[in-house]
Amino acid sequence: MTVQDEPNPLRDPSDRRLPRVAGPCALVLFGVTGDLARKKLMPAIYDLANRGLLPPTFGLVGFARRDWEDQDFAQIVKDSVREHARTPFREDVWDQLSDGIRFVTGELTDPESYAELARALGELDRARGTNGNHAFYLSIPPGLFPVVVDHLRTSGLADTDEGAWRRVIVEKPFGHNLKSAQELNAIVNEVFPPGSIFRIDHYLGKETVQNLLAVRFANTMFEPIWNNKYVDHVQITMAEDIGIGSRAGYYDGIGAARDVIQNHLLQLMALTAMEEPVTFSADQIRMEKEKVFSAVVLPDDLGVHSVRGQYSQGWQGGHQVKGYLEEDGIPEDSKTDTYAAIKLEIDSRRWAGVPFYLRTGKRLGRRVTEIAVIFKRAPHLPFSVTDTGELGSNALVIRVQPDEGITIKFGSKVPGTQMEVRDVTMDFAYGDSFTESSPEAYERLILDVLLGEPPLFPRHVEVESSWEILDPILNYWATHGNPESYPAGTWGPTAADDMLAIDGRSWRRP
Repeated sequence: MTVQDEPNPLRDPSDRRLPRVAGPCALVLFGVTGDLARKKLMPAIYDLANRGLLPPTFGLVGFARRDWEDQDFAQIVKDSVREHARTPFREDVWDQLSDGIRFVTGELTDPESYAELARALGELDRARGTNGNHAFYLSIPPGLFPVVVDHLRTSGLADTDEGAWRRVIVEKPFGHNLKSAQELNAIVNEVFPPGSIFRIDHYLGKETVQNLLAVRFANTMFEPIWNNKYVDHVQITMAEDIGIGSRAGYYDGIGAARDVIQNHLLQLMALTAMEEPVTFSADQIRMEKEKVFSAVVLPDDLGVHSVRGQYSQGWQGGHQVKGYLEEDGIPEDSKTDTYAAIKLEIDSRRWAGVPFYLRTGKRLGRRVTEIAVIFKRAPHLPFSVTDTGELGSNALVIRVQPDEGITIKFGSKVPGTQMEVRDVTMDFAYGDSFTESSPEAYERLILDVLLGEPPLFPRHVEVESSWEILDPILNYWATHGNPESYPAGTWGPTAADDMLAIDGRSWRRP
């Protein structure tokens, strides 16, 4: 049994009352000056400590070019926690956490900086008892991943002592096409074994996404109709009501399809379509998702069944907002997509003939992420046409954000003497059913990294399979015209509505 496979001595899996508590360890955070670190990662680390899920001797090391002392970085973390943490601020928790905070001033390309980082981690091992267990979080531009990983190797920071572990956490995007993803995977795999590489897709850490598996496989009422005999189609939507903000340098040239469809939406599709795993171990879940990716079929006519758009001036929340080409830092001739929609099919016995429609965009009508399973209409309705004039299709909608929960839409009789059937809904909301609020996705994912539990992290095969699906669409777009303009505050370009109308369907308006 390897160190990666050893059970956590602080956790008894048979006792559900006991929380999962990480063992002695230190987390090195590259990119501490970025928005992700400030708004998500640092608050998540504090929230874990506040919930008693980090060891008392946990160490946090920041690495950046800033000329900071340990106490300066600690103040940055404290300010971030006070502003963005999910749980209340407690001085006793902070005092314990701050004792393990260190900062290393360094350049990502400078070998001596990594030697200084090694000295800081050695001091933490001696002073805090972190036992040589180190995780490296690369919250940096993806182009710098190979540089940092190589320096971790040459400096010896990736080498494990007996009984200790080293892990690396990589943020998306995992490359910008199949070839670059394969090159990146090869570089990382040369330094870290597969079980020590954690590719972060924060959507997989969301409570509702995990609840999708519980809904499907813990209940007998859904799985029997979760197939092409009863399901007409599936819509997976991630809509944002914001523009690109200050992310022009990252976003332009990447676009909505690479930023969201390649990872978030294809992962949600795989979880929706996968067969029941033998167990919920990482290998079994991964195996079933990979089967879905291998069975995906692209439409014959990508000009009809794929759409890209770019937001123009419009109104959002009562305010007039700029178009994409008017945003700071965006070239006036940019062809980057801020909206993308595609149709996919899964060539399997369960899903043959059932289209999966995936869409994402910025400056849309509202912020929402959902998976909508739309069922076929009843083969026979023993009512007059006027009785069911306002009856639509049954649907099961998994709401991922912002109001996490599940909605079931079905037909019911309107009170009165006449027979009139109309759509009604039944709602389950996490906030109404459970007293404890859902942890942020990054809390769950960071804790899983420290525990060495990988079910929620895509492996390189999934990443490469996702690019194999998306690359032909991106290549088609690169040689066929420009993105269609759509006004900010709407639900995207008209071509997206036409894409479903050709199939006799329409998008949901969440």
